[in-house]
Amino acid sequence: MFIEKIDRDALLKPLQTVVGIVERKQPLPILSNVLIEKNNASIRFIATDLEIQISTNQVIEASGDDNGSVTVSAKKFQEILRVLPDASKVSLDIQENKLLIKANKSRFSLQTLPAQDFPVVSNQLENASKITIKQGLLKKLLGLVQYAMAQQDIRYYLNGVLLVIEGSTIRLIATDGHRLAYVSSKLDSEYAKHEVILSRKTVNELSKLLSDSEEMITLELAEKQVRLSFAEIVLTSKVIDGKFPDYERVIPNYTNHLLLDRITILQALQRAAILSNEKFRGVRFVLTEKNLRIISSNSEQEEAQEDIENDYHGPALDIGFNVNYLLDGLNNTSAQTVTFSFGDPNSSILITVPGEDEFKYVVMPMRI
Repeated sequence: MFIEKIDRDALLKPLQTVVGIVERKQPLPILSNVLIEKNNASIRFIATDLEIQISTNQVIEASGDDNGSVTVSAKKFQEILRVLPDASKVSLDIQENKLLIKANKSRFSLQTLPAQDFPVVSNQLENASKITIKQGLLKKLLGLVQYAMAQQDIRYYLNGVLLVIEGSTIRLIATDGHRLAYVSSKLDSEYAKHEVILSRKTVNELSKLLSDSEEMITLELAEKQVRLSFAEIVLTSKVIDGKFPDYERVIPNYTNHLLLDRITILQALQRAAILSNEKFRGVRFVLTEKNLRIISSNSEQEEAQEDIENDYHGPALDIGFNVNYLLDGLNNTSAQTVTFSFGDPNSSILITVPGEDEFKYVVMPMRI
C-alpha cells in the first residue's frame, strides 16, 4: 500500500495549494498531472507549467509501508477528494499504471504517468539575492498594484509586476500603459539593489497562497528565476526578461488637490458607470469651485450625473477617464480618504492616500 488510511484533508489541502497553476489543456499530457512523492512520514506534491513550479510538503500520521512517487491528473484527483465526506480515511495504492483510491465504500482508478518523466524546473538561482519579508505585508503590497498589470500585451514586460529591492526599501509597480500603480514599504534589513519582473501568473498564485500573518517569506531573486519559500510551500518561477518602463517619470507632481471620502467617490462612480459607454467606459470629471460633477453617457443618449461637494479651490477642469480604472484603484485600498490630484485637461490623474507617500495610482485621461 502506497498510503494507508490518511485523513482526506491531509491530501486535499496540499493538493489545492499546487493545483492552481495546472491547466487542463497542456502541450504535454504530464503537465496536467501532479507529482506525488512519499518519503516515510511526509508527502510532497509538485505541479508545474514549465514557467512556474509549486511544491508543498505534508507530514502524515498514517502511512503505508512503501515509499514511492507517481503522477496523476491533478484536477481529477482534486475533484475526487473534494466530494468525499469530510471525515473520510483515504488509501492510495499504485498498481501497474493506475493509482487506486479507496475511501469508505468508494473506489476510483486513475491513469498515471511515470514520475521520472515529470519535468521538474531546474535551479537557476546562482548568486541569488535573499530577502525576508512578512507574508501579510507582501500580500498587502501585491493587492495594491496587481490589478494594474496588463492582460496579454505584446509588450510582454507589462504582463507582470516589477519588484525592486533597494537598501531597506521594497517597491512594487504594475502598469498596462493606461494606468500605473506604485507602492513601497520598508524592510527590516539593508539589501543590494535588485529588480525582477514577476509574471502575472506568479503574482496571482502568490496572492492566493500568502496569508495575512506575521510569518516570514524568503525571496531568492536571480537574473532568470525567483524562488519564494513560506509555510511548507516553495514557489519557483521564471522572471520576465525585458526593460520595464521608467515608472518615476510617469508619476506626476501636481499642485491641484481634491480630498474626498473614498466610499463617497467610489459609490458615485459605481452609479455613474451604469450608464457609461459599454465599450469605452468613459466618465467626465467637471471640476469647479467646491464641486465635482461626474457625468456619464452612452450611445443610447442616456446620461447619469453625480455632484460631490468638496473644498476644491483650483482651476476649473473638464477631463475624462475610464471609470473601471478609477474603480480598481479605489476598491483596492482601504483608506478612509483619498486625494485626487490634477494637472490640466490633457494630463493624468494621481490618486494617493493622505499622509501615506507609499501608494500612488496614476490614470491616463481619455477623450469622451
